[in-house]
Amino acid sequence: MASLSDLVNLNLSDQTNKIIAEYIWIGGSGMDLRSKARTLSGPVDDPSKLPKWNYDGSSTGQAPGEDSEVILYPQAIFKDPFRRGNNILVMCDSYTPAGEPIPTNNRFAAAKIFSHPDVAAEVPWYGIEQEYTLLKKDVHWPLGWPNGGFPGPQGPYYCGIGADKAFGRDIVDAHYKACLYAGINISGINAEVMPGQWEFQVGPVVGISAGDELWVARYILERITEIAGVVVSFDPKPIPGDWNGAGAHTNYSTKSMRNQGGLEVIKKAIEKLGLKHKEHIVAYGEGNERRLTGKHETADINKFSWGVANRGASVRVGRETEKDGKGYFEDRRPSSNMDPYVVTSMIAETTILWNP
Repeated sequence: MASLSDLVNLNLSDQTNKIIAEYIWIGGSGMDLRSKARTLSGPVDDPSKLPKWNYDGSSTGQAPGEDSEVILYPQAIFKDPFRRGNNILVMCDSYTPAGEPIPTNNRFAAAKIFSHPDVAAEVPWYGIEQEYTLLKKDVHWPLGWPNGGFPGPQGPYYCGIGADKAFGRDIVDAHYKACLYAGINISGINAEVMPGQWEFQVGPVVGISAGDELWVARYILERITEIAGVVVSFDPKPIPGDWNGAGAHTNYSTKSMRNQGGLEVIKKAIEKLGLKHKEHIVAYGEGNERRLTGKHETADINKFSWGVANRGASVRVGRETEKDGKGYFEDRRPSSNMDPYVVTSMIAETTILWNP
């Protein structure tokens, strides 16, 4: 008799050419990922060859009940690390039946910015450092913490090892490998300053793909924590008090910044970001004011600053970039729950297209 595990892990390619495509989209809150699966007649590697699909937008907060149909447009394909074989994950965005992007479709506006000839010519690279916190499912308290109590103060947990310092490494490593399998440009992981908090990095990735890859990496993480019976939180300050918050530091460079003399281009770009500080803060994640306090390796939310190797600044330039006279910079303001479509495109728009 086959076990449930045997059936879940059935290799379909032994019996059929048909594959399963898991369509993924972002729900009405802007952070709730949704997905559903459909059968396709055979392998597909081009999103333009995938059929559009629909869903009930009244159940995701994206359409009224009397006109609830929302259409999914496939945009990016990844290998499915859960079903494996030729099965795929499909990142989609959402439209009305008339073909208009719905109000919560931030990918559409981002794609317009990234397709602008001036932006495309600069080949913008992104590396996003996604921090998150693992919580016990029943009490919503960080993994490894005593229920209702607190561990020892911060210090030994950042990149720490050992059963009394690192909590949830099996989930983190499973996620790392699943992302590599899927074809996501995940470049590393590490335990963070607060116990139970971790980080993964996606990049370098060009343009709109940075958003696609980060969203699918988040999806894979949510699925793995579902299997493990753990909750993942992207709250920018999950525990009040003397504990680090969670961000999504966004590393960025353009072709001009990576070329000789790029440091001057970087300085001009940072100056532009300073002039639009308030607009960026509004778009950089909900609840960010609880994180950007000027403490715990953050800058004050109300003041723009930048510096070389300064983790207490809004924007940090690395020592190597300063020494080489070219490279990249890190925008440290985005929170862990930011929308990467919004943040990446806004940085490109401000630094490349906007002329103050």
